[in-house]
Amino acid sequence: MSRILRASAAAMLAVAAIAPTLSAQRGAPVRRVISIGQHPRVDGIRLNYRDRELELVNGMNLTLWAPHEGYIGGRVNGVAVGLPLTAVGDITGLSLGVFGVGAEDDMRGIGVAGVGLGAGGSVRGIHVAGIGIGAGNDLRGLAAGGIGVGAGGDIRGAAVGLIGAAAGGSVRGITVGGVGAGAGGNVRGLMVGGIGAGAGGNVRGAVVGGIGAGVGGDLRGLAYGTIGVGAGGSIRGITVAGVGAGAGGSIRGLTLAGVGVGSGGSIRGITVGGVGVGAGGDINGITGSVIGVGSGGTVRWVTVAGLGLGAPRIEGFAAATMVGAERTHGVVIAPALFRTERGGRMTGASLSSINAIRGDQHGLSIGLVNYTRRLRGMQLGVINIVSEREGLGKVLPIVNFGRE
Repeated sequence: MSRILRASAAAMLAVAAIAPTLSAQRGAPVRRVISIGQHPRVDGIRLNYRDRELELVNGMNLTLWAPHEGYIGGRVNGVAVGLPLTAVGDITGLSLGVFGVGAEDDMRGIGVAGVGLGAGGSVRGIHVAGIGIGAGNDLRGLAAGGIGVGAGGDIRGAAVGLIGAAAGGSVRGITVGGVGAGAGGNVRGLMVGGIGAGAGGNVRGAVVGGIGAGVGGDLRGLAYGTIGVGAGGSIRGITVAGVGAGAGGSIRGLTLAGVGVGSGGSIRGITVGGVGVGAGGDINGITGSVIGVGSGGTVRWVTVAGLGLGAPRIEGFAAATMVGAERTHGVVIAPALFRTERGGRMTGASLSSINAIRGDQHGLSIGLVNYTRRLRGMQLGVINIVSEREGLGKVLPIVNFGRE
């Protein structure tokens, strides 16, 4: 009887000893040093095949496969290792995956994955992946993906993808894509795309596209496109395009294009277009084209075109095979024809085979045939005509004077 009582007492003591442990397990006790299996909270090293209901690991979390469906969560502060995959809610520290590493929320620190690395929230730090890196929100720091790097939000730092690098928001820093680089918002820094580079907003810095570079807003800095460069707003800085460069607004600075340069607004600076240069507004500076230059406003300073030059008003030095304007103030050289519109004025000097000034001439015209309605200056040529003059002075050879 005494043996039975002693055995019963021992059993009760054993149950009493085990019960607190089971209760603690259900209340997610903290396992320390090394934990194997599904332990929610660990300070130390946690080893598991496939996570489920992970809460917190301060140390290392090593798994062989992705978490059970619907059980991605928790936080790892330290090292998260996937052999080959791992995914948790939030990672701060070092992330390593033979295939991939994922975070439902944010990933901070250093991450390396053979295939892919991504977070539903932000990715911050230094991250490298054989295929791609993605962030549902912002990406900050250094990110390099064998195929691509992308962020649904902003990119701050450096992002490099052998195929592409892009942000749904803005970019500040360096963005390089072997094929393309882009941003839905503004760009500040350097953006390079092997085929194309573009931004939906403004660009300040340098944008380079192997074929083309485009900006939805304003462009400030350096822009290069083997085929073309374009901006929906204005361009200020240095722009080089193999074929064409254009802006919906104004262009300021040095602009070079193999075929043409066009601006919906004004152009100021040094502008060279292989075929043509045109602006809806004024053109100010040094402007040259093999074929033609045209402006909806005033052309000022030095303008040279191989075939034709036309603007309502020309000021400074202008040279082209044919030049036409409503008013000129300066020197015009036009081997074939110089012509002003009816009621216009030439002030300065003109040299052309035919000077057809269908308004007032204030200055000197030299040519084979010189024509003006009213003359205040001199005509030198084979035939000199002042149409509103009466008598012998209306048509004279060699020279004609007037003070009308």
